[in-house]
Amino acid sequence: MLSDRHAEELARGARELDVPLEDDQQAQLLAYLALLIKWNRAYNLTAVRDPDEMVSRHLLDSLSVVSQVAEAGERWLDVGSGGGMPGIPLAILFPQRSFTLLDANGKKTRFLTQVKLELGLDNLEVVHARVEAFRPAQPFSGIVSRAFSSLADFTDWTRHLGDEGTRWLAMKGVHPDDELQTLPADFRLERSHLLRVPGCQGQRHLLILRRNS
Repeated sequence: MLSDRHAEELARGARELDVPLEDDQQAQLLAYLALLIKWNRAYNLTAVRDPDEMVSRHLLDSLSVVSQVAEAGERWLDVGSGGGMPGIPLAILFPQRSFTLLDANGKKTRFLTQVKLELGLDNLEVVHARVEAFRPAQPFSGIVSRAFSSLADFTDWTRHLGDEGTRWLAMKGVHPDDELQTLPADFRLERSHLLRVPGCQGQRHLLILRRNS
């Protein structure tokens, strides 16, 4: 399970990412990770099963987009949230903003609901639905995905959930040049960032997409 070493890795990684962590936020992030490890044994929430890899590949990877989330608005959607990355870490970091975590897998949404209850995340809503069928009352200011789908599918399936003011944040590995060639005509790449995630091997990129007016 988790140890002081994991807490130190999280604190050090957050400093490298220039993400300020309050003591209670650090405790919540580690409590979330402990729940993920516990439930993963039965629910297969993530392919990463080694706790020594989870701090970097789950928590710090999620925190690597904090500065971009800080620039955008108050209402966020995490599409295909799965085990809750990056939505749960972001909800912990931004308690004054609302985060909706959407997944079509009932086992995963049950886990996400349990995390919400155990960590007291009042700014979190869990939705069990297919993204195409989800109809919120108003558009989201930000829509984020992590290893969810191709850029074309991500934008096609979620265009009804945003508007010209929405930012779509796609977290990717290598820079997806081929996927950008198939981006729908009503979307454009606003900018991309090379993400340097402490402890993570391989490339990580963030692509920020907008709807054309």
